[in-house]
Amino acid sequence: HADVKMSHRKFSAPRHGSKGFLPKKRSTRHRGKAKAYPKDDKTKPVHLTSFLGYKAGMTHIVREVDRPGSKTNKKEVVEAVTIIEAPPMVCVGVVGYIETPTGLRSFRTVFAGHLSEECRRRFYKNWTSSKKKAFTRYAKKWVDDSGKKEIDTDLIKIKKYCKVVRLLAHTQTKLLRKRQKKAHLMEIQLNGGTVADKVDFAVKHFEQPISISSVFEKNELIDAIGVTKGRGVKGVTSRWHTKKLPRKTHKGLRKVACIGAWHPSRVQYSVARAGQKGYHHRTEINKKIYRIGAGIHTKDGELIKNNAATEFDPTDKSITPVGGFPHYGNVRNDYIMLRGCVMGPRKRNITLRKSLLTGFRRRLMEKITLKFIDTSSKWGHGRFQTPEEKRNFMGPLKKELMLKEKEAARA
Repeated sequence: HADVKMSHRKFSAPRHGSKGFLPKKRSTRHRGKAKAYPKDDKTKPVHLTSFLGYKAGMTHIVREVDRPGSKTNKKEVVEAVTIIEAPPMVCVGVVGYIETPTGLRSFRTVFAGHLSEECRRRFYKNWTSSKKKAFTRYAKKWVDDSGKKEIDTDLIKIKKYCKVVRLLAHTQTKLLRKRQKKAHLMEIQLNGGTVADKVDFAVKHFEQPISISSVFEKNELIDAIGVTKGRGVKGVTSRWHTKKLPRKTHKGLRKVACIGAWHPSRVQYSVARAGQKGYHHRTEINKKIYRIGAGIHTKDGELIKNNAATEFDPTDKSITPVGGFPHYGNVRNDYIMLRGCVMGPRKRNITLRKSLLTGFRRRLMEKITLKFIDTSSKWGHGRFQTPEEKRNFMGPLKKELMLKEKEAARA
């Protein structure tokens, strides 16, 4: 009879985890940094290339797919979306960069005459115990003639020598009504037009709010940059997703059995080890904007808060779900709705940047028409889309009935 060949165990396997994300250590910065910007096109008008927002939470939407040839075409799909609250940012300065053989170097910085308290808090570790003197002397430059001359000279020099112009803008944390009072200050690159146009644009916007709707538009693809949720120190099984050892293993089984050969007599960097997981700086590209919603505002003496209504679902409801976003609260300001998830926990600030690599695939170019946005409670199994709907179904509360009885007794 023919020899029966026994199978043997495979000794080689692909490595666990990508080496592209090494070193897996805690991020040095809390706010996501845009390390590159889209290529400048002088033919376009001057525009901002990025913006800051705060992650509020997630919900889901229903929309009809517009993808001819696909099996899902003209069918309704449910998709997860992230809500990022983005109150208007305030422009407070302009920075000019010159090109050197070693890259860009900041050449001149000009600040606005008045900086709000939330912005000045950024320059201190402890605001309450400080003398609060930051920028008091600089502000005097805008008042006297010699100071104005100095500012004008700086602006002329930026126009003459600089190749890249970035605008200094800060978020308005007071509008968020969160614990933090210190604003996040960032540089936003200006693209389009000549250098002189960019400087004039920045100076014109000094101390002016800039809304997110003036930077991005619906159906656009953008990049989200931020720091992921911190998970502390983790072992190899959680951190690198290596295989667990057999149950009877001595001294634990969530380990790597062999951490390398005898020689070289060192542990190589590519071997999975325990350590920090999460709180890493990450960039996610090509996230589609499903909606840019206006905040709660008054128009002709009327309070308008129907920023979660659609053409097919005209209910007067705001984007905040019943009971608020868990661990965040209510979204009262402008918001941006992105498809899918975004890095970081809620309240984390996310840098939104115009896409570096705009995709031209048909799936990415699709026009989005929302049919329904879910605003049911995210604390439990939400049944109701609005508090009014809940009240109509549940009837009056016990405390309300008791109040009525008391009033009746008094009368």
